[in-house]
Amino acid sequence: MTSPDTLARARALLGAAPVADGHNDLPWAMREQAGYDLAALDLAADQSATLHTDLDRLTAGGVGAQFWSVYVPARLAGDDAVSATLEQIDFVRALVDRYPDRLQLALTADQMEEARAQGRIASLMGAEGGHSINSSLATLRALHALGVRYLTLTHNSNVPWADSATDAPAAGGLTRFGEEVVREMNRLGMLVDLSHTSADTMRDALRVSEAPVLFSHSSARAVCAHPRNIPDEVLARLPANGGVAMATFVPQFVLEEARDWVQRAAEELAAHGFEALAHTPDAMKVLHAFEARDPRPTATAATVADHLDHMRAVAGIDHLGIGGDFDGTAFQPAGLDDVSGYPHLIAELLDRHWSEADLAKLTWHNAVRVLRAAEDVARDLRGSRAPSIATLAGLDG
Repeated sequence: MTSPDTLARARALLGAAPVADGHNDLPWAMREQAGYDLAALDLAADQSATLHTDLDRLTAGGVGAQFWSVYVPARLAGDDAVSATLEQIDFVRALVDRYPDRLQLALTADQMEEARAQGRIASLMGAEGGHSINSSLATLRALHALGVRYLTLTHNSNVPWADSATDAPAAGGLTRFGEEVVREMNRLGMLVDLSHTSADTMRDALRVSEAPVLFSHSSARAVCAHPRNIPDEVLARLPANGGVAMATFVPQFVLEEARDWVQRAAEELAAHGFEALAHTPDAMKVLHAFEARDPRPTATAATVADHLDHMRAVAGIDHLGIGGDFDGTAFQPAGLDDVSGYPHLIAELLDRHWSEADLAKLTWHNAVRVLRAAEDVARDLRGSRAPSIATLAGLDG
């Protein structure tokens, strides 16, 4: 059990090198629960009854930067997906505007550092799933112009040009158009996020990308054999690429027993008319009733630390980060129940003799470096490469 002294040391470390978290689904949770109404769910107040995230808990957790996910589900296709993504972006901007003393929009690595220096949480955006661009490079550029700084190539379903980890293989990784998406992201300075993608898509993206890649919320497949996690042979390629893998907290991705339980819980949700990932208040009532009959295996901060230990051994400390996935899942590990919990993970790693310098890379420096590296690559590419006008039909037939 972590001692109070170690926890205090963890909090002090986060004061110097706060968490730059790769993925938080608050925007979609706010859409579902309040129609984006920040007066109805005021994040300056305690929202622990319905959300993993509010401003005071972000501060308590030592969060200095947050990639807000502008996720939309794959059931929204075509221009419907694009419109919903724009609404998500609009919400993040409204969120930052409402709390200017606590949050600051960040579009660059320098702006991340500036926000931290001013005592505000740097707010970045990542689009989760290539369906958000509707196979349009012009739409990709528009999202970048609006502030989106990574695109997760797929979500839980394939897109026409890339395979997902949790769908039947169709493209065998990236198609020719998928490769062009990666190249255009490099030219823009938008991070190529490989969470949710198949191992073949990961390999193809690493082959094509001229900039470091990101895994915004993925853990180690060798520790928990969920297809959403990263195989060791892919982790081992991160040093050559310069990318960063941000370990997630989602129990079914870090603990085998939790994965099996979630499959059973999904069947229970479906029987009551809910989607598998639903965690609205009504869906949570169903899940809690199911949990009373079928106790849920509980991951802990130590479970997540096991993944980080393994990922450090394979990829090295310069290629690790944290992507909690708060408000994107019904349950979180014990001790990491909401965004105030990061000190418990840092304390666990201190107990495992991680150095303060290594922990600072994990929490802050690696995330800043990977964004800055993508910006540097883009600056060079824009001098020699025009915006791509390639189309899905033109490249893939």
